[in-house]
Amino acid sequence: MNNEVYSFALKNTLQEIQNICPDVSNTFIFQDGKLIAQDETTPKKDVNQTIDAFTAINEKADILGGIDAVTIQGANGQANIACMNDFYLTTISSKEADEKYVNTLTRILIPTVIRLVEKIHPAQPGDETLTTVYPEPPEPEPEEEDAAEDEEEENEPPMEEETATTEDEEEQPELEVDTEPLLPDAPVTQLIVENLGGLLVPSDTVRVDQEVISRWKELYGDKKINEVEVEALSGKTTRCKFKQIKKSKDTGKGIIKMPEKIQLTLETSQGSLVTLKPVIE
Repeated sequence: MNNEVYSFALKNTLQEIQNICPDVSNTFIFQDGKLIAQDETTPKKDVNQTIDAFTAINEKADILGGIDAVTIQGANGQANIACMNDFYLTTISSKEADEKYVNTLTRILIPTVIRLVEKIHPAQPGDETLTTVYPEPPEPEPEEEDAAEDEEEENEPPMEEETATTEDEEEQPELEVDTEPLLPDAPVTQLIVENLGGLLVPSDTVRVDQEVISRWKELYGDKKINEVEVEALSGKTTRCKFKQIKKSKDTGKGIIKMPEKIQLTLETSQGSLVTLKPVIE
């Protein structure tokens, strides 16, 4: 498959990783020594130096079967290179970054996007195919008798076309025009599951980030949104009620808090990725 297809899909994904994890300062993805996608802040020179250095290390490690991951610790942070579906994801993060959270997010999000791209745009045997165009054979010249008949037909006066008309034509009904404006498609948001428990917590309600809810209000204005549709990676879906996440420290982290009953329905668990969209009545 053309690398441009992966680049288009993965570039926005890298930016979302940095939005969800502000402690991740730089991200890019490469394959076979070639850059596939990068964020907007990483200098191209640094990317090329990193790819060249990793390629040199990987070549020396061929005797061991290659390298799956490399982590470099520094005074102010760390750089991590991990293999995912034949692609290498590079993340550079500060010392304050939650390493477990970053690894969980990237190892779920990146392979998921790659699988979706492969389903939507499957690989072709070649981008260009050679075709041989053969010239059409010349039409045979008409014989003298056939040519004379054609001339006679051309000289004959044209016959008037008979048109059937009816005096009493049925009136066509007027088409009804729907003047109500079309609503935009419901946006799909990818979130990470976190457990939601407690004695007074309803079992049929999830808690969603205020930033996500605000985007829905901007799109749909006064339209009421009482439920959301949640889909797990397994393909299981469910509709349920939703509320805003209460704790401000969880705002902007890209999570969805979900009670155990809904997790069982979706066959998912804490740390897994799900998609969420509003149900517009």
